[in-house]
Amino acid sequence: MDVILPVAGLGTRLRPQTWSKPKPLVSLAGKTILEHVLDRVMPHDPAKLVFITGYLGDQIESWARGTYEVPLAFVEQPEMLGQTDAIIRCRDICRDDALILFPDMLFEADFAGLAELPADGVMYTKEVEDPSALGIAVVEDGRIVKLIEKPAEPVSRLAVIGIYYIKHLPDLYDAIDEQMDRGIKTKNEYFIADAIQIMIDRGKTIVPKAVSVWEDCGNVEALLQTNHYLLDHDPPSPAQRPGSVIVPPSFVSPQATLENAVVGPYASIGTGASVRSAIVRDAIVEDGATIQNALLEHSIVGRGADVSGQPAHINVGDTSQVLL
Repeated sequence: MDVILPVAGLGTRLRPQTWSKPKPLVSLAGKTILEHVLDRVMPHDPAKLVFITGYLGDQIESWARGTYEVPLAFVEQPEMLGQTDAIIRCRDICRDDALILFPDMLFEADFAGLAELPADGVMYTKEVEDPSALGIAVVEDGRIVKLIEKPAEPVSRLAVIGIYYIKHLPDLYDAIDEQMDRGIKTKNEYFIADAIQIMIDRGKTIVPKAVSVWEDCGNVEALLQTNHYLLDHDPPSPAQRPGSVIVPPSFVSPQATLENAVVGPYASIGTGASVRSAIVRDAIVEDGATIQNALLEHSIVGRGADVSGQPAHINVGDTSQVLL
């Protein structure tokens, strides 16, 4: 099984973090979003990881080559024309079965035995209270029969979350060809739900499979909430530092510096970061950032940024300097 990761997006909802790095490389709980996603896939021994890159794609490639020893492939999506415009670019390198993951969320899912299922594909879903802002799946007799984007009426509460298994990729590629020939777009982009609907209409069997956890990472509020989830459910045990206090659950890199600091709860402090004479809680402080003489909460501080002064809620990108 190959794993296809479309990572070409601009990540506009996470700016300013994504001005200088792609969204999948934003950190939380001591790792990048992308590494958290792949932690849930690598135990299944994928044949190769295929990254569909675009904006700042060289950073994705450099990170992946320095992190994983499995076969890697990289294809470029030069223009943001949607999900299936990205996926069709894998046609020459992925021909069998594949798991397609859009890594802008965190999940807990079961990927065992997919190839043995009596189905042509699987769409991972999560039941939600309000499906009106999401794509949903309508299920009959255990099969998905219709996909609806942002339904006005709650005909189903099964949200489609961005994880798909396709047993025979040429089936999906053929459906994408028809989708593009017919110009089936939403806001000038091609979406995978429309291609999968074509597969369903052609008689292919697509079944739902539930995830137990689905945490969004698309904006600042969601990213901080997902940081909470990770710290709650897999709490690290950072060693206390003389002269400072670490309040659990928190992540503090062994290569971070704390001086006269209170860190936590729900703080993630990256490698090479420095927190001096400061209180940091409910916050993500990325690698190499400096926090001093400040009370910082409900905030994200990018790589190499420097924040000092007074209590604040902030969201500053990489290498910024903030005097409060």
